[in-house]
Order: sequence, then structure tokens, then C-alpha cells
Amino acid sequence: MNRILVVDDEKNYLVVLEALLRGEGYDVRTADNGQAALRLADEDEPDLVITDMKMPRMSGIELIQALRVDHPDLPVIVMTAYGTVENAVEAMKLGATDYIIKPFENRELLLTTEKTLRMRRLMTQNRLLREELAGYGEIIGQSKPMRQVFALVDKVADAKATVLITGESGTGKELIARALHSRSSRAEEPFVAVNCMAITETLLESELFGHERGSFTGATERRKGRFELAHRGTLFLDEIGEISPTTQVKLLRVLQERTFERVGGNQPIAVDVRIVAATNRDLGAMVKKGAFREDLFYRLNVVRLDMPPLRERTDDLPLLVAHFVKKYAAEVGRQPPTVSAEAMQAIYRHPWPGNVRELENALERAVILAGGEITASDLPLEMQGGRGEKSVGPELPEGMSINDAVEDLEKRMIQRALGEAGGVAAHAAAALGLTKSNLAYKMKKYGLG
Repeated sequence: MNRILVVDDEKNYLVVLEALLRGEGYDVRTADNGQAALRLADEDEPDLVITDMKMPRMSGIELIQALRVDHPDLPVIVMTAYGTVENAVEAMKLGATDYIIKPFENRELLLTTEKTLRMRRLMTQNRLLREELAGYGEIIGQSKPMRQVFALVDKVADAKATVLITGESGTGKELIARALHSRSSRAEEPFVAVNCMAITETLLESELFGHERGSFTGATERRKGRFELAHRGTLFLDEIGEISPTTQVKLLRVLQERTFERVGGNQPIAVDVRIVAATNRDLGAMVKKGAFREDLFYRLNVVRLDMPPLRERTDDLPLLVAHFVKKYAAEVGRQPPTVSAEAMQAIYRHPWPGNVRELENALERAVILAGGEITASDLPLEMQGGRGEKSVGPELPEGMSINDAVEDLEKRMIQRALGEAGGVAAHAAAALGLTKSNLAYKMKKYGLG
């Protein structure tokens, strides 16, 4: 329900406007002067202010100027007599959204009100979308382990230091590497990814450093390597623990000297590249066994970022399920199916050795097989064996949609964060990894403020 604050020093107008707007289902607050309106704006956080222009002590223009300090996005409609339209135009220059001339028809006021509120909704949705696009893309999570990951990404994104991302397969290491790049000053430059395990040892050196024509059989022309292609950008070396001792030596030299030669060449090539490496292996243990160079390990391990496995961030399961169900339903051109409580319990019971990638594959399959609702039988067979076992996830009422489950979880997380922050919204927003405006929007959505 939209909340509207009406401000007018004429009590009769206040009574009439309050009755008219309440009759349309709006939650209405009234004030007969600007100072009282400012207090209500701070306390109630209305979605819209409708104010008269001519009032004693504080005029409508002065009220708009004061509102813009603490409520810059709050829309304001000004009411003005016919002879003072110039004042209304001046008010719009100062930030008013629209104006209406007294006396007015009820329908005119209601249409202007609805149009202004609709514009506010669109602006809010656009802002949240921009924040999402500027955030972490497909890296979904609000659990404590993921908030710690996001906080570290924000701290080191713009640094030049090499980053080593560790974690099991399927935890999203490349997505985090891309987030580091997109949030850095190199964001407009190339992001080049190399899977070191997918390329044979004999070809990896050429792939990384390039080669000159005739340097080996089949090298019919000069070719730039990934280091040159990533110049001024980010080079992501996935599965770095799989490279051979020979390639380790050459990689170490590039990290130390920032130059290299193409295969078959002798001309040093200078390169400005930020290295982000990833592995699902314990490089420290490999160093002790002599399988990985210690000096290279320390060069790579300047900043270490550990990706948590899915089994350690089960609070994120409803968010992830909702995201993937929506994604794959859109791909097949259908409405997202709901997810039954039985299916959600199966999802919570599963240990997810393949992590988020395994969950995504399972839900892609489920969306294809399901009708209007995903049931446990739509999930892979290895997830269906534990029916009737003790639940390890939160109980979901039968028939609750996944969107409802996500909203319920999000509301509880916000309540918990506010409690831990002593009710200070700014601290709670920081703990949740949200902007203050995003948190305020969600608090209003769930009736928490």
C-alpha cells in the first residue's frame, strides 16, 4: 500500500483529500504546516508528498527544498491556485514532480497521483536493476560466507596485486574473477580466461605467450598469446595447479619481470596484466611435495580468496533455486514453475559435491521435466532417495512458491541483521552487502520500518 503525505494549511482541504485518497486504497498522513510535514516524512517515509504552495511559516517551495536534503528521490506534487502557476513551475525546477491547479476535479488529482507513483515505481526498479548489474551478476548469495567474499572483492578489486582464488569445482571461481575485473579500473579492458587443464602441456606455452611463424610444425603465421591479448586488462588462469614445472618457470619470470618472448622469438615483449589465478587443489601441500614451485606460489598468493562450498552456505539455496528456475524457464519460454516443499527438502538434504554448478544442472533438468510445479521426482535420481528422512533445511508450507520462500528468507535475514546492528539501518545494510537505499526499499516492502 502506497503511503501519501498531504500538506495544506486549510483543514477542509486536508479532510477532503484524505477521504478521497483513502477511498482509493492509499495510506494517508496529513500535516497542516511544513515543519510537521518534515517530521512525518522522516518518521513514515511516504511514497509521495502532495503539498499546497502558499502556507504560513514554510511555503511549498521551502518544503520541497528541505525535503530534497534527506529525501532526494521523494516525488512531490504541488497544488497551486490558477494565478500562481509561475510558482508551480519554479517548484518543478527545484525538484517537484508535477503540479495541479486548484480547484481541481477528483479524477484529475487521482490520475496525477497514480501517474507519479507509477513513475516512482519504475525509477525504483531501474535503480535496483542498475545496482544489480553493477554488483555480482550471477553470483547469488546473501549468506555470511558470501558476504565475506563480496567484502574482500570490493577491497582488492582495484589493487594491482595478484589474486589466488581457491575452492572446489563448481563454486564460481571464474565468476568471482570476472567480478574482480568488472569492479576494477581495468573494467573497460580485456578479460581473458585460460583453463590450464584443458590445454595440453605442449600447446599451453604457445597459448599463453604466442609464437612466431615457423617456431614449430603447424606454426604457419605469427600468433599473439593470451598475455598479449589481455594487455592492460586481466588474465584469469584457471586450474593453475595443473601447469608443468617448465611452464611454472616461464610464468614466474613474467610475474617478476613483466616481459616475455613468444615461442620461437627472442624479442622481449612488455605487458601490463593483472593476474588472477584459481585452483581446486591445495597448492601449499603441492609445494611441500615439490609439485609446485614455492616462489611461484608466493607470487600468486598475494591475496587469497576462498570460495565456500555450497554445503557451507545453505542459507543461499532458496535464492539460488529461484534464480536458476527463473533463468531456465525463460530459456524455454514459459512461466517459472513453483517448487514443492518436498523438492526443496530434497535440495536441502543433498550434499552438493558439484556445488553451484551441480545445482544449476539439476534445476535446468527439473524445469524441462516439470509441469506447473517442480517435485522431487523432477530432480536427479541421486537426490530422490532420502524421502522421509529428517529434514535439514527450514520447513516450507506445502504449496509455498519458491518466490514466497525467497521473500520469507530475505525478510528473516533483514530482521536478523537489524537486530544484530541494534536497529541501525546503515550497519545492517553493510552486513547484508546492500546499499542503504536498497535496504530501505526492502524494509518497506516487508513492513519492517
